Amino acid sequence: MNWNLQQLDINNAFLHGYIDEKLYMQPPPGCSKALPGQVCKLKRSLYGLRHAVAYVDDLLVTGNNLQLILEVKQALHKAYTIKDLGDLKYFLGIEVTRSNSGILLNHRKYILDLLSSTKMENCKVAPFPFPKGLKLSTIEGPALVDFEIYRRVVGKLLYLNMTRPDISYDVQQLSQFLSEPRTPHYVVALHVLKYLKGTLNHGLFYASNNSLLLRAYNDADWGTRAYTGRSLTSYCVFLGDSLISWKTKKQKVVSKSSTEAEYRSMSQTTSEIVWIEVLLQDLLVYVPTPITLFCTTSQLNT
Repeated sequence: MNWNLQQLDINNAFLHGYIDEKLYMQPPPGCSKALPGQVCKLKRSLYGLRHAVAYVDDLLVTGNNLQLILEVKQALHKAYTIKDLGDLKYFLGIEVTRSNSGILLNHRKYILDLLSSTKMENCKVAPFPFPKGLKLSTIEGPALVDFEIYRRVVGKLLYLNMTRPDISYDVQQLSQFLSEPRTPHYVVALHVLKYLKGTLNHGLFYASNNSLLLRAYNDADWGTRAYTGRSLTSYCVFLGDSLISWKTKKQKVVSKSSTEAEYRSMSQTTSEIVWIEVLLQDLLVYVPTPITLFCTTSQLNT
């Protein structure tokens, strides 16, 4: 919608020294709650709906009224003292490039820092993120001497997944072995880094002339997790041509058939669709209904 995007930083978000006042982790008795519509029901980080998004002391302010954005800045500066960073360019490791055609989000600098911290700057580039046909196990291969090395890499990959859905499956696979990683797991994690080196400029593009048609695709992988017996749920949700939500996750229970696994996957995807629809309603964005869910399977025609 070509809304203005501004970035702020709260200067005095963290106080040092002694505090005489009482601090409440929850609203004290008698404190009135915010009026309906001021705080998003689904995501508490969206404060003053249609105005600002906050993460600790980093804030994004957006809207179709520039004068209102300026008033929000002035009010925040009066209350907290802010640092006005101007147009959004870099937020929590995500680089933002904006043009008349839309917005591109990527993690180029974040990936370069990750390659540097793992001494992989000069590694060979891998053409794909995950070795084909590889099945990771909890018992094969020697255990790593230092578990924290593996956990740090996978933790960074989990955050990187925010703009790189192409590694979603790989991150899901690697994150299953955080409690006791083995050498083959770390080798695959390094393979993902080699793939990232060759795809530094990949990211998510959101076109400014996009439609508001919501649709989703999902699938399930049944019977391939030999050591757990549980299936995988995978889905992606598009708003127009823009990818806005995706996930690869192991199902909570064992499905006794591929059809049961597919239906569980469709149920989880439907929950995500409903969540997004209500969130968009809170943002005063009308989504045409019915919403289409595509399921690619031989057992179901959906």
